[in-house]
Amino acid sequence: MLGKTRRPELRALLEDYVKRVSRSNPIEIVELRDAGAALRKLEGDRAAVVVLLDGGGKQPGSEEFAKWLGRLRDTGTRELVFLCGDAEGFPEELRRRAQHKLSLGPMTLSHELARVVLAEQIYRAFAILSGSPYPK
Repeated sequence: MLGKTRRPELRALLEDYVKRVSRSNPIEIVELRDAGAALRKLEGDRAAVVVLLDGGGKQPGSEEFAKWLGRLRDTGTRELVFLCGDAEGFPEELRRRAQHKLSLGPMTLSHELARVVLAEQIYRAFAILSGSPYPK
């Protein structure tokens, strides 16, 4: 994530969903100062599948997103990196590094709220994949 999640109520929600995801899958939140720091971090891990949160990206429903995550998991993807930007967006070099682009919908969300929505959708996807009643 570029920048910090400063609003305490959004940080609490983000941490709650991260904790929930961690029960079924390893997850780590990394907050970086800027896009340059993100590029340097990704340089060290060429095998990671990178997903850029972008308004022009695919807009899957929760079921389709869960199936996609399940396919990645089942075909041996070891590391999946979701890049959540800040208000400035992403430079072209970082956009080129991403293999996938994901949109959370046509409305514009603050970068802090988008992080919470993404974390909830990741949790929902794993709940769908495990047959949990949560997504109902």
